[in-house]
Parts: sequence; C-alpha cells; structure tokens
Amino acid sequence: MRVPLFPLNAVLFPGGPLPLRIFEPRYISMISHCLQHESPFGVLLIRDGKETGPSTTHNVGTLARITDWYQGTDGLLGITAIGEDRFRLISTTRQDDGLHVGEVQLLENEPNLPLPDEYEEMASILAGVLDDLGRLYEPLDKHYDDASWVTSRFVEILPIDLEEKQRCLEQNDPIERLRIVRDLLAAGRN
Repeated sequence: MRVPLFPLNAVLFPGGPLPLRIFEPRYISMISHCLQHESPFGVLLIRDGKETGPSTTHNVGTLARITDWYQGTDGLLGITAIGEDRFRLISTTRQDDGLHVGEVQLLENEPNLPLPDEYEEMASILAGVLDDLGRLYEPLDKHYDDASWVTSRFVEILPIDLEEKQRCLEQNDPIERLRIVRDLLAAGRN
C-alpha cells in the first residue's frame, strides 16, 4: 500500500482525533488529493528534524482519514482526521514537491479486549476527562469497555514524552499499556 506521509511531532493512535493546520504547499496538495479520493495519509512521529524541514521518522505510524476541514480566518487550511490502522513503513520516495510517499504494511489490528475489572476506575476517569476536552472528542465513538481504546485515549492526552507515546503505539499488548498508564496516573497523584 502506498500513502502520502505526514511527519509530525505527534503520535496518532487508531480511533484518535488529529487536528491540524496546514500551510505548506506540499501538504495542502496532499490534503486536497486525500479529500478528492477519500484516501488516508500516514502519520509518523519525527525522530530527528523538524515538521517544516528535513526529518527522519519512526517506522511505525497510523493511517489518518480526514473527517472535517475548514478555511481559517487567517487563510490556513484546518483539518480534523481520525486514526485508522497502524502500519510499518517499508520504504519512502520523495516527490518533486518535497512530499514523501511511503510503501507501508498494515499491522494487525488489536482484538477488542474487555477492560479488566481492576482498571474500571480508569474508564471513569477517562470519561470525565474526555467530557472536559469538548469538541475534539465529542464525535468519537466511545468504547470505555475496551482495553485498547481506553489506553489509546489515555496515552494521547497524558503529558508524557513523545518517545513514550511511540513506544505505546508500537506495543501490541493492551494490558501492558494499561499497566503503563496506571503507573503514570499513580505517579501524577504523588
């Protein structure tokens, strides 16, 4: 599968929202193409470099599908995308406009895993936090009984290092991610 790539200083999880303001011509063109063809683009965390210049990325990312767009009063294009499938980057090519296109392999989706009883309090905490965050999370389907969904939303919103978020994205065990999140929440209370 070939997809345009958007290196960012952000980690996108399946099912999670991604608000972006687009100003570079290569990404405006990419967004236009994705909207016209109803196709996704790939989001990868930048390992070294900057969003507006040369960069290297991690090899595991998430496909993003545009769900809304608007023209800002400042003339910039704004979009909201939702994370879909995780993928592994196999190779990249650079187009003349500077846009990178990647050959990607989709990673297996995690099965829905019921949230273990010992983590039910985390689902209640998350529900309150997402309600407070408002518009960005309002349109999302909520799955407070699914371990993978709960941990993904927590890792998105917790103020933790991007490398830690990337480690969680690459992790295939939702129960292990629950432990990581529970430890982070406990450390924040101390």
